[in-house]
Amino acid sequence: MKFAVIVFPGSNCDIDMYHAIKDELGEEVEYVWHTETDLSQFDGVLIPGGFSYGDYLRCGAMANQSNIMAEVKKAAAAGKPVLGVCNGFQILTEAGLLPGALLRNRDLKFMCRTVQLKVENNNTLFTNHYEEGQVINIPIAHGEGNYYCDEETLAKLQANNQIVFTYSGDNPNGSLEDIAGIVNEQGNVLGMMPHPERAVDELVGGADGLELFKSIVKQWRENHVNN
Repeated sequence: MKFAVIVFPGSNCDIDMYHAIKDELGEEVEYVWHTETDLSQFDGVLIPGGFSYGDYLRCGAMANQSNIMAEVKKAAAAGKPVLGVCNGFQILTEAGLLPGALLRNRDLKFMCRTVQLKVENNNTLFTNHYEEGQVINIPIAHGEGNYYCDEETLAKLQANNQIVFTYSGDNPNGSLEDIAGIVNEQGNVLGMMPHPERAVDELVGGADGLELFKSIVKQWRENHVNN
């Protein structure tokens, strides 16, 4: 399976994402600069965290205007897995690929620590290596991770089982219903604030995040290799 790691001016988790795929997962991966206009050669798209365009205007707003986002939308429409982490989640909401928005943290402070997540839905291409209800340890590092949407959108997310991860125990940023990650209705676009790419090796505090990337590859192989 071949992944694209999208790189914007200000991305700072692209190397972590590349390492997770190449060195820990053992799959193909390439950096793709935001000015590129073709993602057809890739099987999956990863939008890393950071501060794209310095978070000017709104987090992710300027990145959404980049050339590459038209291709990300094409990949999503084609059913390819698209993962946006932290700033990547913010970009996906700005692009309309996921509903809602990310607001300033409740305490108006940047937060960087490991938190516990509950796997609310393990029946997605991103979570099939987890157990439903499993609690995992994943780092966070954000100042605008407070997920918000209106009541109608929340009802749809709940009815369609689109809430994939919630914060377990402590909600670090005040996000609505403890939401930490959601998928689109089709289930192939995931946005999450915590960083699974920073939890792929026991040497750096744990490998709970690696199972997310294994899930993507497992689903892709079942759909493309075994048929």
